[in-house]
Amino acid sequence: MEQQKKLLPRISRFLEGEIEPRHADRLLFSCCLTSGLVDSTIYNGNTIFVGLGASNQNPRAYGWARSLTSIGCFVIGCFLFAQLNRLVGARRRGCLMLSFLIQASIILITAALVQVGVVSSALDDSQSHKTPQWDQEVPIVLLSFQSAGQIVASRALGFNEIPTVVITSLLCDLMSDPKLFLLQNKKRDRRIIAFVWTLLGAIAGGWVTKATQEIAPILWLSAGIKLIVAISWGFWETKS
Repeated sequence: MEQQKKLLPRISRFLEGEIEPRHADRLLFSCCLTSGLVDSTIYNGNTIFVGLGASNQNPRAYGWARSLTSIGCFVIGCFLFAQLNRLVGARRRGCLMLSFLIQASIILITAALVQVGVVSSALDDSQSHKTPQWDQEVPIVLLSFQSAGQIVASRALGFNEIPTVVITSLLCDLMSDPKLFLLQNKKRDRRIIAFVWTLLGAIAGGWVTKATQEIAPILWLSAGIKLIVAISWGFWETKS
Protein backbone atom coordinates (compact mmCIF):
# COMPACT_ATOMS: atom_id res chain seq x y z
CA MET A 1 0.00 0.00 0.00
CA GLU A 2 2.84 2.34 0.91
CA GLN A 3 4.60 1.54 -2.35
CA GLN A 4 1.47 2.38 -4.32
CA LYS A 5 1.27 5.78 -2.66
CA LYS A 6 4.85 6.48 -3.69
CA LEU A 7 4.36 5.11 -7.21
CA LEU A 8 1.33 7.22 -8.16
CA PRO A 9 3.10 10.60 -7.74
CA ARG A 10 6.01 9.29 -9.81
CA ILE A 11 3.71 8.23 -12.63
CA SER A 12 1.93 11.57 -12.43
CA ARG A 13 5.22 13.50 -12.63
CA PHE A 14 6.34 11.26 -15.49
CA LEU A 15 3.22 11.92 -17.56
CA GLU A 16 3.08 15.63 -16.73
CA GLY A 17 6.70 16.19 -17.77
CA GLU A 18 7.11 18.50 -20.75
CA ILE A 19 9.10 16.82 -23.48
CA GLU A 20 12.06 18.45 -25.20
CA PRO A 21 10.89 19.18 -28.78
CA ARG A 22 14.44 19.14 -30.13
CA HIS A 23 14.83 16.22 -32.55
CA ALA A 24 11.11 15.39 -32.24
CA ASP A 25 10.94 15.94 -36.00
CA ARG A 26 12.32 12.40 -36.35
CA LEU A 27 9.10 10.98 -34.98
CA LEU A 28 7.05 13.30 -37.18
CA PHE A 29 8.85 11.95 -40.25
CA SER A 30 7.46 8.53 -39.38
CA CYS A 31 4.01 10.14 -39.43
CA CYS A 32 4.72 11.31 -42.98
CA LEU A 33 5.45 7.69 -43.84
CA THR A 34 2.15 6.54 -42.38
CA SER A 35 0.32 9.30 -44.27
CA GLY A 36 1.73 7.96 -47.51
CA LEU A 37 0.82 4.41 -46.56
CA VAL A 38 -2.71 5.25 -45.46
CA ASP A 39 -3.39 7.52 -48.44
CA SER A 40 -2.51 4.64 -50.74
CA THR A 41 -5.32 2.55 -49.24
CA ILE A 42 -8.27 4.95 -49.08
CA TYR A 43 -9.86 7.56 -51.27
CA ASN A 44 -8.46 10.75 -49.82
CA GLY A 45 -10.96 13.46 -50.78
CA ASN A 46 -10.53 17.20 -51.06
CA THR A 47 -12.50 20.29 -51.89
CA ILE A 48 -11.89 19.93 -55.63
CA PHE A 49 -13.71 16.58 -55.74
CA VAL A 50 -16.51 17.97 -53.60
CA GLY A 51 -17.00 20.76 -56.14
CA LEU A 52 -16.82 18.44 -59.13
CA GLY A 53 -19.31 16.07 -57.55
CA ALA A 54 -21.73 18.86 -56.73
CA SER A 55 -21.67 19.90 -60.39
CA ASN A 56 -21.98 16.29 -61.63
CA GLN A 57 -18.46 16.29 -63.09
CA ASN A 58 -17.00 13.62 -60.80
CA PRO A 59 -17.56 10.25 -62.54
CA ARG A 60 -17.23 8.27 -59.30
CA ALA A 61 -20.53 7.28 -57.74
CA TYR A 62 -21.12 9.75 -54.92
CA GLY A 63 -17.41 10.59 -54.97
CA TRP A 64 -18.24 14.06 -53.67
CA ALA A 65 -19.84 12.52 -50.56
CA ARG A 66 -16.72 10.53 -49.80
CA SER A 67 -14.58 13.64 -50.29
CA LEU A 68 -16.83 15.64 -48.00
CA THR A 69 -16.69 12.87 -45.41
CA SER A 70 -12.91 12.93 -45.49
CA ILE A 71 -12.73 16.71 -45.08
CA GLY A 72 -15.41 16.82 -42.38
CA CYS A 73 -13.87 14.09 -40.25
CA PHE A 74 -10.42 15.64 -40.59
CA VAL A 75 -11.79 19.00 -39.42
CA ILE A 76 -13.56 17.38 -36.45
CA GLY A 77 -10.39 15.48 -35.61
CA CYS A 78 -8.32 18.68 -35.66
CA PHE A 79 -10.79 20.35 -33.31
CA LEU A 80 -10.91 17.47 -30.82
CA PHE A 81 -7.17 16.80 -30.78
CA ALA A 82 -6.55 20.54 -30.29
CA GLN A 83 -8.99 20.52 -27.36
CA LEU A 84 -7.10 17.56 -25.88
CA ASN A 85 -3.88 19.55 -26.16
CA ARG A 86 -5.41 22.53 -24.37
CA LEU A 87 -6.91 20.35 -21.66
CA VAL A 88 -3.86 18.22 -20.88
CA GLY A 89 -0.96 20.31 -22.17
CA ALA A 90 0.27 20.04 -25.75
CA ARG A 91 3.89 19.13 -25.00
CA ARG A 92 3.32 17.00 -21.94
CA ARG A 93 4.45 13.43 -22.27
CA GLY A 94 1.06 12.05 -21.25
CA CYS A 95 -0.76 14.14 -23.86
CA LEU A 96 1.51 13.06 -26.72
CA MET A 97 1.38 9.42 -25.67
CA LEU A 98 -2.41 9.53 -25.39
CA SER A 99 -2.81 11.30 -28.73
CA PHE A 100 -0.74 8.74 -30.62
CA LEU A 101 -2.29 5.82 -28.78
CA ILE A 102 -5.69 7.08 -29.94
CA GLN A 103 -4.39 7.37 -33.50
CA ALA A 104 -2.86 3.88 -33.40
CA SER A 105 -6.04 2.43 -31.89
CA ILE A 106 -8.21 3.95 -34.62
CA ILE A 107 -6.02 2.45 -37.35
CA LEU A 108 -6.04 -0.90 -35.53
CA ILE A 109 -9.84 -0.85 -35.39
CA THR A 110 -9.96 0.00 -39.11
CA ALA A 111 -7.53 -2.81 -39.95
CA ALA A 112 -9.55 -5.28 -37.87
CA LEU A 113 -12.81 -4.28 -39.57
CA VAL A 114 -11.20 -4.82 -42.96
CA GLN A 115 -9.52 -8.07 -41.91
CA VAL A 116 -12.75 -9.70 -40.71
CA GLY A 117 -14.67 -8.53 -43.77
CA VAL A 118 -16.96 -5.95 -42.17
CA VAL A 119 -15.48 -3.42 -44.61
CA SER A 120 -14.45 -4.14 -48.20
CA SER A 121 -10.83 -5.25 -48.37
CA ALA A 122 -10.25 -3.46 -51.67
CA LEU A 123 -11.38 0.14 -51.94
CA ASP A 124 -12.03 0.66 -55.63
CA ASP A 125 -12.67 4.15 -57.03
CA SER A 126 -13.35 3.00 -60.55
CA GLN A 127 -16.54 3.70 -62.45
CA SER A 128 -17.44 0.02 -62.45
CA HIS A 129 -19.64 0.46 -59.38
CA LYS A 130 -22.97 1.92 -60.40
CA THR A 131 -24.03 2.13 -56.77
CA PRO A 132 -21.68 3.43 -54.08
CA GLN A 133 -20.08 0.99 -51.65
CA TRP A 134 -21.11 2.78 -48.48
CA ASP A 135 -19.09 0.49 -46.23
CA GLN A 136 -16.04 2.30 -47.61
CA GLU A 137 -17.14 5.34 -45.65
CA VAL A 138 -16.05 3.60 -42.44
CA PRO A 139 -12.30 3.63 -43.09
CA ILE A 140 -12.54 7.12 -44.59
CA VAL A 141 -14.19 8.40 -41.40
CA LEU A 142 -11.74 6.68 -39.06
CA LEU A 143 -8.52 7.30 -40.96
CA SER A 144 -9.33 10.93 -41.77
CA PHE A 145 -10.12 11.57 -38.11
CA GLN A 146 -6.90 10.01 -36.79
CA SER A 147 -4.70 11.81 -39.32
CA ALA A 148 -5.69 15.09 -37.69
CA GLY A 149 -3.86 14.05 -34.53
CA GLN A 150 -0.43 14.06 -36.11
CA ILE A 151 -0.73 17.47 -37.76
CA VAL A 152 -2.00 18.96 -34.49
CA ALA A 153 1.03 17.40 -32.76
CA SER A 154 3.41 18.85 -35.36
CA ARG A 155 2.02 22.32 -34.69
CA ALA A 156 2.20 21.85 -30.93
CA LEU A 157 5.84 20.79 -31.15
CA GLY A 158 6.72 23.82 -33.27
CA PHE A 159 7.42 22.01 -36.53
CA ASN A 160 4.99 23.85 -38.80
CA GLU A 161 7.17 22.99 -41.77
CA ILE A 162 6.24 19.31 -41.32
CA PRO A 163 2.44 19.17 -41.68
CA THR A 164 2.70 15.34 -42.01
CA VAL A 165 -0.52 15.12 -44.04
CA VAL A 166 -0.62 17.82 -46.73
CA ILE A 167 2.30 17.64 -49.15
CA THR A 168 0.97 20.42 -51.39
CA SER A 169 1.40 23.10 -48.71
CA LEU A 170 4.74 21.52 -47.80
CA LEU A 171 5.99 21.81 -51.40
CA CYS A 172 4.65 25.36 -51.68
CA ASP A 173 6.54 26.40 -48.54
CA LEU A 174 9.63 24.63 -49.82
CA MET A 175 9.62 26.41 -53.19
CA SER A 176 8.73 29.75 -51.55
CA ASP A 177 11.62 29.58 -49.09
CA PRO A 178 13.97 32.55 -49.77
CA LYS A 179 16.78 30.48 -48.23
CA LEU A 180 16.06 27.46 -50.45
CA PHE A 181 19.58 27.23 -51.89
CA LEU A 182 21.54 28.04 -48.75
CA LEU A 183 23.84 25.32 -47.52
CA GLN A 184 22.42 25.45 -43.98
CA ASN A 185 18.64 25.50 -43.82
CA LYS A 186 17.01 23.15 -41.31
CA LYS A 187 13.41 23.94 -42.25
CA ARG A 188 14.10 23.28 -45.93
CA ASP A 189 15.81 20.00 -45.04
CA ARG A 190 12.84 18.91 -42.91
CA ARG A 191 10.41 19.70 -45.71
CA ILE A 192 12.42 17.66 -48.21
CA ILE A 193 12.72 14.72 -45.82
CA ALA A 194 9.00 14.88 -45.00
CA PHE A 195 8.11 14.85 -48.70
CA VAL A 196 10.42 11.92 -49.43
CA TRP A 197 9.00 9.84 -46.56
CA THR A 198 5.42 10.58 -47.63
CA LEU A 199 6.24 9.65 -51.21
CA LEU A 200 8.00 6.44 -50.15
CA GLY A 201 5.00 5.51 -48.01
CA ALA A 202 2.60 6.05 -50.91
CA ILE A 203 4.79 4.02 -53.29
CA ALA A 204 5.25 1.18 -50.81
CA GLY A 205 1.56 1.16 -49.97
CA GLY A 206 0.60 1.14 -53.63
CA TRP A 207 2.83 -1.80 -54.43
CA VAL A 208 1.69 -3.83 -51.42
CA THR A 209 -2.01 -3.27 -52.10
CA LYS A 210 -1.46 -4.08 -55.78
CA ALA A 211 0.40 -7.29 -54.96
CA THR A 212 -1.94 -8.49 -52.21
CA GLN A 213 -5.22 -6.93 -53.40
CA GLU A 214 -5.73 -6.16 -49.71
CA ILE A 215 -5.46 -2.96 -47.69
CA ALA A 216 -5.33 -4.63 -44.27
CA PRO A 217 -1.54 -5.29 -44.31
CA ILE A 218 -0.79 -1.61 -44.86
CA LEU A 219 -3.21 -0.62 -42.10
CA TRP A 220 -1.61 -3.03 -39.63
CA LEU A 221 1.81 -1.63 -40.53
CA SER A 222 0.62 1.97 -40.13
CA ALA A 223 -0.93 1.17 -36.75
CA GLY A 224 2.35 -0.43 -35.65
CA ILE A 225 4.32 2.67 -36.62
CA LYS A 226 1.91 4.93 -34.70
CA LEU A 227 2.15 2.62 -31.69
CA ILE A 228 5.95 2.82 -31.77
CA VAL A 229 5.72 6.63 -31.88
CA ALA A 230 3.36 6.61 -28.87
CA ILE A 231 5.77 4.42 -26.89
CA SER A 232 8.75 6.54 -27.98
CA TRP A 233 7.27 9.60 -26.27
CA GLY A 234 7.56 7.65 -23.04
CA PHE A 235 11.34 7.55 -23.42
CA TRP A 236 11.75 11.06 -24.78
CA GLU A 237 13.92 13.57 -22.97
CA THR A 238 12.07 16.03 -20.76
CA LYS A 239 12.65 19.75 -20.96
CA SER A 240 15.09 20.95 -18.35
